Amino acid sequence: MSKKDPVSIFWLRRDLRLHDNAGLYRALKGPDPVLCLFIFDSDILDKLEDKDDARVTFIYNAVTDVDRELQKHKSSLLVKYGKPLEVWEEILKEYDVKAAFTNRDYEPYAKERDHAVYDLLNEKDIPFKGYKDQVIFERQEVVKDDKTPYTVYTPYKKRWMNTVNDFYLRSYPTEKYLENLYHIDKLKKGTLKEMGFEESSAKFPDQEYKSVIDHYAKDRDFPARKGTSHIGLHLRFGTVSIRDLAREAIKHEHTWLSELIWREFYMMNFDFFPDTQNKAYRPAYDRIKWRHSEKDFKAWCEGRTGYPLVDAGMREMNATGYMHNRVRMVTGCFLVKHLLIDWRWGEHYFARKLLDYEASTNVGSWQWVAGSGTDVMPYFRIFNPEAQLQKFDPKLEYVKKWVPEYGTDQYPEPIIGNKEGKERALKVYKDAVAK
Repeated sequence: MSKKDPVSIFWLRRDLRLHDNAGLYRALKGPDPVLCLFIFDSDILDKLEDKDDARVTFIYNAVTDVDRELQKHKSSLLVKYGKPLEVWEEILKEYDVKAAFTNRDYEPYAKERDHAVYDLLNEKDIPFKGYKDQVIFERQEVVKDDKTPYTVYTPYKKRWMNTVNDFYLRSYPTEKYLENLYHIDKLKKGTLKEMGFEESSAKFPDQEYKSVIDHYAKDRDFPARKGTSHIGLHLRFGTVSIRDLAREAIKHEHTWLSELIWREFYMMNFDFFPDTQNKAYRPAYDRIKWRHSEKDFKAWCEGRTGYPLVDAGMREMNATGYMHNRVRMVTGCFLVKHLLIDWRWGEHYFARKLLDYEASTNVGSWQWVAGSGTDVMPYFRIFNPEAQLQKFDPKLEYVKKWVPEYGTDQYPEPIIGNKEGKERALKVYKDAVAK
């Protein structure tokens, strides 16, 4: 085909797959052949602190896989690097674009970016159509009777469960329409090095989750067991379909389903309340007098607090980009309560290190442990890291894996006593919240 031929563009972002892809399905059903596009967004990449950021390598590999699949159907993935608006201006000069399709993203930057692209295309009378793909339910689909958002998880989950049915869970049969792809020879794809990045040596989890969910409810809280699916990375970048996962969870494991619903709860709250990225949902909690101790924060980051479960979790994340969910709660609570360090410091560090980082879940979870978010752990509930260790890693299997010097002279004393830290936190929180 010639570049002068009419074409529709499907813009991949957090949906790096051809299978069961809502926006791609809609594009393929349109009147014009579909050229798939991926943009390595320099506005995002330039802010990353680590040039071997494993997530960039994961995305690069996923993009390569999508291109390989497209080539089987005489097409190829158009891969660009730069600011999205400038990239789109280039594309409009290169191709006769009749329509653009994508799947919606709900994070503040993404909405701002998409609005700018919409305005650009609208000026040229090119429709820009967005679809729901990364969630089962989006903004207005699970709300209260008065159309306001749920800010407590349990009633949100109840409405979610009462609303879901086969219509929302069915897959989009994109495979039936792949002959409607734009036929083009393999397009050149830049390298990580050309974008200023190095290939990461991180090991990425596979997409196998069925063997885990059968025992999920029993094993999920014990970090030494293989009790969780590690599917978060694939959900974050859409290399798996949320509909496939939700169907499996509804059939077999409702505890695991609850975690998928928590993800949507946080995502939709973030959509409704984007300011919570930097501000407490409950304004009184922005009056807390945080300690801002660089020394204590560094010890927490490096896993040298003298609390073995906290230290094991931080070292696991630093080494692998993953931390067990139970341990995330313990480490987060320890930072904001025992050390009285601003939750935003912890949120930023997790954002830098976690392979499965999602802004909505990360912000929601950090505000949960800080007591400042929507549905939260009350400020006076403070995890005892020693009791959590005895309950969830009684044989020290997890701790010994990540903190081999525990029990020797090389292991540091606790950075603060458990009782002292708890009492200090309660006083500071009460002083701020009770005003």
